[in-house]
Amino acid sequence: MASAALWWPATAHATRIKEVASIQGVRSNQLVGYGLVVGLDGTGDQTTSAPFTAQSLSAMLQQMGVTIPAGTSLQVKNVAAVMVTAQLPAFAQPGQTLDVAVSSLGNAKSLRGGTLIITPLKGADGQVYALAQGNLIVGGAGASAAGSKVQINHLSAGRIPEGATVERSVPTPLNQGRSLQLDLNASDFTTAREVARAINAKMGDGTAQAVNGRVVKVNMPESQDMRVGFLADIENLPLELAAPSAKIVINARTGSVVMNQAVSLGACAVAHGNLSVTINTTPVVSQPAPFSKGETVKAEKADITIKQEPGALIQMPASAKLADVVKALSALGATPQDLLAILQAMKTAGALQAEIEVI
Repeated sequence: MASAALWWPATAHATRIKEVASIQGVRSNQLVGYGLVVGLDGTGDQTTSAPFTAQSLSAMLQQMGVTIPAGTSLQVKNVAAVMVTAQLPAFAQPGQTLDVAVSSLGNAKSLRGGTLIITPLKGADGQVYALAQGNLIVGGAGASAAGSKVQINHLSAGRIPEGATVERSVPTPLNQGRSLQLDLNASDFTTAREVARAINAKMGDGTAQAVNGRVVKVNMPESQDMRVGFLADIENLPLELAAPSAKIVINARTGSVVMNQAVSLGACAVAHGNLSVTINTTPVVSQPAPFSKGETVKAEKADITIKQEPGALIQMPASAKLADVVKALSALGATPQDLLAILQAMKTAGALQAEIEVI
């Protein structure tokens, strides 16, 4: 039995270190740039409403040796000013390509069929890390004539697959120093201790140390050639994580309520009533008497009605399982918006054992 436990692979749903932690400094970086899209079929910016498009076009032509006479007003509808964004992944090297997203800045009707002119993409430090250029792919279509307009999907943004070429790489701490830092996705002392325990059990005592609830320090091999294999081994180590703390997430804008399996409910009684306000407006016309030289006046008469439906007092039993909690809340017959207030009131009364987060 002991030998079988050693060679038997981890189950497919087991949590691995790579799913709960990341290596400090090994991440993607955001790039952004400003550019022009040309070749549009009359759907570009109207320069009167977007003057920066004409200024950018004039500056670009001047760099190419084309001088525009002073006082000339450019009315070029085939050009649009755009913002170009991309993600520079970790370890990206010069010569590799990236996908870029192109979004209109002005009042262009559509970027369909346009071509992005070479645009430098800069990082947060102001350095140029990639150059973008290419033909846009816009996932939509539209047409307008005689005041009628039909449009499918969004036409003022598009993508260029492999539209940028990396010109500069970002240094990573993988081969620097004698140790690396694993950053947990969520602060939890139990998870930090479990990550350190799993690494020490595989690589030897003292290899990893939990610094706090979010950071685990890992000693790396001296040889840089062994570091990639070392990280590949530890990031796939299975973890035995404890159940997460009870938590309810409420989206106040959409009324969505999500709770995890650790939520439990104490015995309580809930009464919920609906309060509705109805306003009816009726137009009224005041007609002056004949030969009074008065004027006809239009007014509105409003009737406001407030109706409050009595809510029955419902006794909710103590529930330790998520299914029982859902069944008890469904018995109230409340809408998702009403559940927001009910859950918060139950939390205040001490009947709900869970943390409530409103997003």
